[in-house]
Amino acid sequence: MLAALFLALSGCGQKMSEEPADKRLQIVTTIFPPCDFARQIGGNDVEVTMLLKPGMESHSYEPTPADIIKIMNSDIFLYAGGESDVWVEELLKANDGHTESYALLDWVDPLEEETSAGMQVRGHDHIHEEAHDHEEIHDHDLHAEDHAVHLEETEYDEHVWTSPRNAMVIVENICEIMSRKDPDHAESFEENAADYTEELKKLDQAFTEVVEDAGRNTVIFGDRFPLLYFVKTYGLDYYAAFPGCSMETEPSAATIAFLTDKVKEERIPVVFYLEMSNGKIAEAIAEAAGARTAVFYSGHSITAKDLEGGEDYLSLMYRNVEALRLALSE
Repeated sequence: MLAALFLALSGCGQKMSEEPADKRLQIVTTIFPPCDFARQIGGNDVEVTMLLKPGMESHSYEPTPADIIKIMNSDIFLYAGGESDVWVEELLKANDGHTESYALLDWVDPLEEETSAGMQVRGHDHIHEEAHDHEEIHDHDLHAEDHAVHLEETEYDEHVWTSPRNAMVIVENICEIMSRKDPDHAESFEENAADYTEELKKLDQAFTEVVEDAGRNTVIFGDRFPLLYFVKTYGLDYYAAFPGCSMETEPSAATIAFLTDKVKEERIPVVFYLEMSNGKIAEAIAEAAGARTAVFYSGHSITAKDLEGGEDYLSLMYRNVEALRLALSE
């Protein structure tokens, strides 16, 4: 249906006749991280539009006709890629390559979605009994065919920006594209990107120092877990209620019990939940285990309050630095 709408709006794949009055480079992004990166690189020489409204749940977003027109009129369209952006791929096929578009997932080494011990996946609990050679035990009986189907599916984690080192790669690629599209401002773009990359290096060093100085190595999320690239970058272990793009909202008693036991066993002081989450699962685990809760920012979206307050990718990630310091302390 979206593809048909795209074709109807595009007039056989061409740009809309009503071109933006602003002659600056027009960049459209689905989500917050590439929007912020493009703004940091381009400054006042670009116009950047984020389709996902502040505070909106990113995984349930669907484009409006106005959003599609913005994409078609853009000079550069940036999106995450992965499971949440299947609609993008369909629209781009319908537009037959007329929109210059890039998936962030294509610029890094992709990681397959993982199912950690205790994590609830599609209504089932995935609990490893570590004392028994990691034998899997499920709350529900699954047929062999169900296992085969699950194993054949390959889903990649799309939250690539959660690692500052990936963010550096993304910034480099965005700068290169912007410089090619607008060579008159290429020098400015490159200088801004170099300055911003230095800030990302400082952020990376801050996370590295927290982990190196830590008394423990495990984080617990009473929530979805869109931070696979982050924990792999810094060598952290993790347990969580759901995978990163899960639409599940109610964990089973077994999942809650598993995570609570982990917090108790490893004496973990903080149970995390994501921004824009109600935090109830984390609160239940923390209360039962005698821990506290804290927000950890995935950066996928941003609240209207934070956006209006001038928060950006770096400031949100530095909040994570301090939260991580508390969670990994003795």
